[in-house]
Amino acid sequence: MAQFPKKITDDPYAAAVLIRRLVTEQGIVYWRRYLVAFALMALAAGATAGATYVLGQVINQAYVDKNIPGIAMFSGITVLLLFIKGVATYGHMVILTKISNAILAANQRQLFAKLMRESVGFFSERHSSEFLARLTAGAKSITDVLNMLVNAIGRDLLMLLAMIGVMVWQDPLMSFIGLVAVPPAMLVLRKLVKRIKGLAFNQFTGTADIMETMQESLQGIRTVKAFTLEETMQKRIDENIAVVERNANKMARVANRSNPLMEMLGGFAVAGCLMYGGYAVVALNATPGAFFSFMTAFLMATEPAKRLARLNIDLNSQLVGARMLLEVVDSPASEQSDDDKPSLKLSDARIELRDVSFSYRDGETVLNRMSFTAEPGKVTALVGPSGGGKSTVLALLLRFYEVTQGDIVIDGQSIGAVSRKSLRAQTAYVGQDVYLFRDTIRSNIAFGRPGASEDEIVDAAKAACAHDFIMGFPLGYDTPVGEHGTQLSGGQRQRIAVARALIKNAPIILLDEATAALDSESERQVQEAIEHLCRNRTTIVIAHRLHTIMHADAILVVEGGEIVEQGRHDELLRRGGRYASFFRLQHRDSSPLELAPISATA
Repeated sequence: MAQFPKKITDDPYAAAVLIRRLVTEQGIVYWRRYLVAFALMALAAGATAGATYVLGQVINQAYVDKNIPGIAMFSGITVLLLFIKGVATYGHMVILTKISNAILAANQRQLFAKLMRESVGFFSERHSSEFLARLTAGAKSITDVLNMLVNAIGRDLLMLLAMIGVMVWQDPLMSFIGLVAVPPAMLVLRKLVKRIKGLAFNQFTGTADIMETMQESLQGIRTVKAFTLEETMQKRIDENIAVVERNANKMARVANRSNPLMEMLGGFAVAGCLMYGGYAVVALNATPGAFFSFMTAFLMATEPAKRLARLNIDLNSQLVGARMLLEVVDSPASEQSDDDKPSLKLSDARIELRDVSFSYRDGETVLNRMSFTAEPGKVTALVGPSGGGKSTVLALLLRFYEVTQGDIVIDGQSIGAVSRKSLRAQTAYVGQDVYLFRDTIRSNIAFGRPGASEDEIVDAAKAACAHDFIMGFPLGYDTPVGEHGTQLSGGQRQRIAVARALIKNAPIILLDEATAALDSESERQVQEAIEHLCRNRTTIVIAHRLHTIMHADAILVVEGGEIVEQGRHDELLRRGGRYASFFRLQHRDSSPLELAPISATA
C-alpha cells in the first residue's frame, strides 16, 4: 500500500501548528491591545522613514542649495520625527510587556491547575523539577514566541518596508542591487532550523536535570551531610551543568553560523550600492542628499532584515519550551473531575472492603480479594510486614488510586460513585512523613479547615497536645515552620498534623504509622493527641509498633495483600498465629513501653 507523504499538520506540536495555536488561542484574546501596539509600531516605522528621507534634504540644503534656514527647518523636523519614534516605541514596548505578563501568568495558572487534577500515581512516575521547568521556561517560551511574531510583523517588517519605500523612492535601480543578497541568505538559514530544534530540546531537558539535582541536594541536605555526599552531589551537578554548557555552545555556533555569510553578502550589496550611488552622483548628476538618504535607509534596513531572516531559527528554539508546557496541559487529566457525582452522605461511617483487588502495574498484585469491615466509631488496626498492602488500603480509601476489582463501600455507598471531594472532605489523614507547608504554625493547622477561627485553631492545638510547645516559641502560633517543617522536631510536626486533622472534624480517620519514627517521649505525646482525634470516629490505623494498637477494637494481620488473621489483641495472642509471632518478636527485641494504646472510646 502506498504511503502518503506526512503532512505538517499530522504532528500536533509541529512548528506551524504550534504557532497557529498560540496565536488563535492565546494571542487573539488581547487583539485590541495588539492593534494599538501595531499602530504605534507603524507610527515608529513611519517616523523613522521620514527622518531618513529628511536627512537627505538636510544634505541637499547644506551642499547644494547652501540654505541655512532650510537646514534649520529640516533639522527641527528630524528631531520631531525621532521624538515621535521614541514615544511610539516606548508605548508599544509597554503594551507588549503587559500582554506578555498576562499570558505568562495565565499559562502558569493553567499548568498548576492541570497538575492539581492529576492523580498521585501521575507524580510518582515523574520528578517535581520537571514541572518546575515546564512552569517557568515553558510558560516564558510561549510569551517569547508571541512577542517574536508581533515584533517581526509590527516592528521589523513595517520598518523594513518603510526603509525599502525610502530606498525605492530615491533610486529603484539601486534598491534592486541592495536586495540581491536576500535569496542566498534564506537558503542558508533554512538548513539550520532542523538542527536548532534538537539542540533546543536537549537544552530544556538539561536544565531540568540541573534543577532536579539542585532540588534533591537541598531537600536532602541532612542525608548529604550525614553520608558526606557533598563531593558526589557536586560531581553530579557539575556533569549536568557541563552538558548544558556544551549544548549551549553548540546552539551558539549553529544559530550564529549564518552571520558571517550574511555579513559578507550584505557587504557585497553595500559595496554595489556605494559604487552605483557614487557613479550616479558624479556622472548622472544625482543629488548627494538622495544618495545619503538611500544609504541611511539601506543601512537601517539591515537590522530588521537580519532579525526577520533569523526568525525561523529563533522561533523553533522557543517552540520547544512551549511544547513542553502544552504537552502537560493537553494530556487528559489522570484524575478527572467528578464533582457532578452525588456527595457522600454519612450516617454511621461504616467502611467495607468487598473483595478488593489492586495492582500498581500489570502482573504485580498488591491486594488480592481483600474484604473487611471497619465498624463505626471504632478503631480497626492493620498490622503485618512491610509491603503487604496496608498503606495501599488507605490510598484506595482516599481514592488516590481506583480499585482494580471489587468495591469499597461507606454506609452503603460505593466510593467510586460519589465525588472525591466529598469523600476526602469527610476523611482526615495523618501519615508517618508529615508534610508541613512553608508557613506559620497557625496556617498549617488552619489548612485542615480554611476559615477556622483563632479559638478553633487553639482548641485543636490543645487537643493535639501542641499548645504548650507552641506558646514556648517567641512568636507562638506565628512561628514559621520552615521548608517541610524542618524548624520543628519530629514529634512537634506530628502533633501539628494531628491538630490539622482535628480541626477538620472528619468522621473518618486514617493513620499511617503516625508514631513509627518518634522517640518514646514524643510517641507518648503524639499518642495522647491521637486519642483525642480518634474518639467516637471510625478509625483505620496502620501500626508497626504493636503496643500502640493493643486496645484496638479489631486487628487485621495483612500479608501478601490478604488478611491472614483478625480479632482483638488477646484473642490473637491466644491463637498463637502470625500476630502472636510479631508481638513476641517485638517484645524480645525491645522492652515494652508504657504508652497509652489507641482506643476509640478512651
